[in-house]
Amino acid sequence: METEILGYALATLIGISLGLVGSGGSILTLPILVYLMGVEPILATAYSLFIVGVTSLVGGIKNAFLKRVDFKSVFIFGVPSVLAVYFSRAFLLPLIPDVLFRIDSLVFTKSMGLMVLFAVVMILASVSMLRPRKKYQQDEETEIRYNYPMILLEGVAVGVLTGLVGAGGGFLVIPALVLLAKMPIKLAVGTSLFIIAIKSILGFIGDLQNYSEIIDWKLLMIFSVLSVLGIFVGIFLSGKIDGTRLKSIFGWFVLVMGVYIFVKELFL
Repeated sequence: METEILGYALATLIGISLGLVGSGGSILTLPILVYLMGVEPILATAYSLFIVGVTSLVGGIKNAFLKRVDFKSVFIFGVPSVLAVYFSRAFLLPLIPDVLFRIDSLVFTKSMGLMVLFAVVMILASVSMLRPRKKYQQDEETEIRYNYPMILLEGVAVGVLTGLVGAGGGFLVIPALVLLAKMPIKLAVGTSLFIIAIKSILGFIGDLQNYSEIIDWKLLMIFSVLSVLGIFVGIFLSGKIDGTRLKSIFGWFVLVMGVYIFVKELFL
């Protein structure tokens, strides 16, 4: 019971993270659901899609009113990403066997594999957050220029990642928009939220046929409401707190969590 209360309390951090830095929502969601709420890892990836999708949509709409969303980029990046999410959830994930391999007494299961993959994603995300962002600083008036082939490939890659582990992939989307479309960072954050929202929500809808009878809607709704409240707090705080310093602190936190999950799944 105590762990569930803690899990609900931490749900607001999902939204705060998305509101402040435009990423990190799913990086917090999956461990909270699995380790504090007791949700089975594969089902937790579906829950993560819904929670992060709804929260990102609210944040995306808020940024749209602030004129911080480039809808052309949402379409260019979003279409291949959505298709990749659907393919991964509908075809790739079911193809993965329940037992991946055995080494003596160690049985490496599908759930363990997904959590280890997620831990690797967390570690990569932390590196992205901790890396100096000097090359990302661009004039707000910079003309957006699209590298279509690379954006399409990046969209597919992020979609597959989302499909497998339920990660929104904001830590990949934002650098891609800034570097491949020459987009100002604030515009990239708002645009990223819309992209994450669309592919996550559509990915969850695709999962309904498999999980509709076992989904805990009460948990999902409470979690999502708390996360949405968090994103409003995050957007508010983004104008009050040094984003670079905050992102660095969050990056170290994600790195520690990623290493912990990796060690826990393989050695504990």
